[in-house]
Amino acid sequence: MDELTRIFEEATLAIEKKYMEFPICGSMPIYRERVYCYELYHQLRKRWPTTSPFTLNGEVDKRGHGILRNLGASDYIPDLLVHIPGKWEGNHAIIEVKHANANPSGIRKDIMTLRKFCNTVHYKRAIYLFYGGIPSNVKEISKGILNLPPIELWLHEKAGEPAKFVETLQTEDNLF
Repeated sequence: MDELTRIFEEATLAIEKKYMEFPICGSMPIYRERVYCYELYHQLRKRWPTTSPFTLNGEVDKRGHGILRNLGASDYIPDLLVHIPGKWEGNHAIIEVKHANANPSGIRKDIMTLRKFCNTVHYKRAIYLFYGGIPSNVKEISKGILNLPPIELWLHEKAGEPAKFVETLQTEDNLF
């Protein structure tokens, strides 16, 4: 899925402000992760190559999956998966999304999900996308997690701009 980065950048560029900062009647707009994720999914699907063997799926509930249950991965529900459903060797990318005001426990949960799906379920690529900003504690939270695979940290700072790759999170125990 060589074109995933291009599709990802184009899709995030197309996300309007109302999906990044959800308008509230009588109040200031707020971040709503589900609203953003659904629009991201929509924009990705609009650009998805019809010839690709890979499928984009959102929030795939894995609780009934026997192999994942045996691997201790059935309780995780990733935001987005790029895979070939029904084929173990078709696990390409897992994507988790958080907003600028995410709390530490939510960030840690997402990093653990990315870790589990790369290390145990053999997804080849892990993308952690923040929109509106990146909380200052993300790197600190990731440092405390052993066996962290390379996780691409992306930022979609504001509407009208594409998300940009920021850096790769990876613990020192996995560098050699």
